[in-house]
Amino acid sequence: MRGRLLHVKRRTSVIAYLERRYRIFGETIDIAVGNCLDRFARVIKISNDPSPGYNIEQMAKKGTRYVELPYTVKGMDVSFSGILSFIEEAANKMLRSGQCTTEDLCFSLQETVFAMLVEITERAMAHCGSQEVLIVGGVGCNLRLQEMMGVMCKERGAKLYATDERFCIDNGAMIAQAGWEMFRANQVTELEDSWITQRYRTDEVEVTWRD
Repeated sequence: MRGRLLHVKRRTSVIAYLERRYRIFGETIDIAVGNCLDRFARVIKISNDPSPGYNIEQMAKKGTRYVELPYTVKGMDVSFSGILSFIEEAANKMLRSGQCTTEDLCFSLQETVFAMLVEITERAMAHCGSQEVLIVGGVGCNLRLQEMMGVMCKERGAKLYATDERFCIDNGAMIAQAGWEMFRANQVTELEDSWITQRYRTDEVEVTWRD
C-alpha cells in the first residue's frame, strides 16, 4: 500500500488510502489528542480565548524544563488518558511546590503527545511504503507538531503537508466538502434514506470520489 498518510483529530487516527477505503493503521484507544489538550487546559486553568490548544502552544514556547509524563504507545495505537490522569493528580502539587511552571507543563505535554504521534506515523510509513504525510484536524495547526513531524519526514526522505486553521477548525465546512465530493461522484442518498450516527468510523466509508 502506497500513498499519503493522514492524521485526523476527532478520533486521532493514522490512516492511508487503498482500494476505495481509508485504512486505519493506528488510533487512540481512549480520548483524542485534542480532547486531552482541552481537558489539560481546564485542569490548570488556561483560557479558552481564542482556544485552549492555541494558548497551550504559545505557553509551551516559554517552557524551559521537561517534566516526564506517561508515554503510552501500544503497537500502532496510543493512549492519552494516562497523561491526563497524571496531570489531574500531580499538576497543582508540582506548581505549588515550584517544581515546574505552567509553561513547563505545556511544553512537556506537547513534546510527549506529539512524540507519540510521530512514532506511530513513522511506523505506519514504514509498513505501507509511504513517502508523504498530511496532517489534518485542529491539533494539526500546531506548529510544534508540524516541526516534529517534519524532522521525521526529512530523515526518511519524505514530504510533509500541513494545513492551517482555515481548513482544520470548522467541522461543518469539512463535512460539507465531503458531501460535495460524494455528490460530484454521483453518490446521493435520498432524504428519506438518510440517517445520523456520531460514531461513524473512517474505514467504514466507501470512497467513491477517488481513483
